[in-house]
Amino acid sequence: MTTLFSGYRLGELALPNRTVMAPMTRVRAAAGGLATASMAAYYAQRATAGLIVSEGVQPSVIGQSNPGTPGLHTDEQVRSWQAVTGAVHSNGGRIFAQIMHGGRVSHPDTTGHRPVGPSAVAAVGEVFTPTGPQPAPEPRALETAEVPEHVDAYGQAAGRAIAAGFDGVELHGANGYLISQFLSSNANRRTDRYGGSVAGRIRFAVEAVAATVDAVGAARTGIRLSPGGGFWGVEEHDAAVLNTALLAELARLGIAYVHLEATSDEEVLVGLRRAWPGTLVVNPSVPMGPKPAGRAEADHWLGLGADLISFGRGFLANPDLVERLRNGHPVAPVDEATFYQGGDAGYLTYPAYQHAA
Repeated sequence: MTTLFSGYRLGELALPNRTVMAPMTRVRAAAGGLATASMAAYYAQRATAGLIVSEGVQPSVIGQSNPGTPGLHTDEQVRSWQAVTGAVHSNGGRIFAQIMHGGRVSHPDTTGHRPVGPSAVAAVGEVFTPTGPQPAPEPRALETAEVPEHVDAYGQAAGRAIAAGFDGVELHGANGYLISQFLSSNANRRTDRYGGSVAGRIRFAVEAVAATVDAVGAARTGIRLSPGGGFWGVEEHDAAVLNTALLAELARLGIAYVHLEATSDEEVLVGLRRAWPGTLVVNPSVPMGPKPAGRAEADHWLGLGADLISFGRGFLANPDLVERLRNGHPVAPVDEATFYQGGDAGYLTYPAYQHAA
C-alpha cells in the first residue's frame, strides 16, 4: 500500500518518502545574491524530506523579483550554493533549485532595470523593493527577438545549479511570474508566435523547459504550475485546456515531474493527473491560503493519483515535519511576522518535536 512514507524513484534519485519541501521565499541571501551559512543550516535541518525544492533563485539580474533573494548567474553565487547543497547531502537529503524569473513582478529599485514581460501590462498590487512595497510598474514588452535570451537564462541557470551541487532544478511556472505571465490570457496580449492561441501562450514555457533539458537532462528537470491561479493579477480563463496542452508538450520532453498547486477545482486537477503520464507532485494548499496542508490532505491526494506531496508552511515551522506526520505529533504553527524579516529568528529557531513527560 502506498503511503506518504513509502519510498519513490524520481529519475536517478531514490526518495525515502513522498514528502517534498515546497519552495518558499525567505529573503535571507547576502549582497550579490549569495547563499549564506544560515541558509545551509536551514535546508540541512529539513533534509529528512523526500526532496527539498529551494526558494526561487533568479537566473539573471533582470529576473530578480524581490530584494534579498539568491541568484544562479555568477560564479560566486555558484560557490556560495555549494555549501548549502553539501550540507543537505551530508544530512542525507536531496535538493533541487527552483529557477524563478520574476518578469513583470519586479521593480527598477531592486534590479536597476525596468522589468520585462510578455506585454506592457502591469501586475496587480505592490511589489517588494529595498525601501518597502511600491506599486508594480508597467513592464517593457519583450521583442520577439529578445525572447530566446530569457528562455536560455533558465538553461544557463540550470547548468550552474548542477555545478553548485543541486540534484536538479524546478522551473517556476506558477504564481504570476514570467512563465505564468506568458501562459496567461490577460498578461499576455502578444500577437506573435508567443501569444494569442493556446499553442502560442504555452510556447515560452515549453522552450524554457527544453532549454533546461538540453542543459542538464530531463531526469533533472521539473516545473511548478498553478492552473487557474490569480496571483499578481494573472488570469487563465481556459485553465484546463491550456494546462492539458502544456502537459502534452512537456510529456514529449520526458521531464522528471510536474508540480501542481491546488489553485483550480479538484475536477480540473484530477483531469491534469490523467493527462500527465509522469511523476506528479501536488501541493494541496494554495500558497498563503487559510490552511496549511496536513496528513489528511496528503492522503487524499495520494488517493487521487499524486505521486508526491509538497508542504510549504509545514516544513517552515517544523524541520522534522516528516517525523511529526509519521508519528502523529502536533505540527507547530508558523510565525508569519518572520517570513521575510531576515535574520535567524523564525528561520533556524523552530525546534524539533519534544515529547513532554
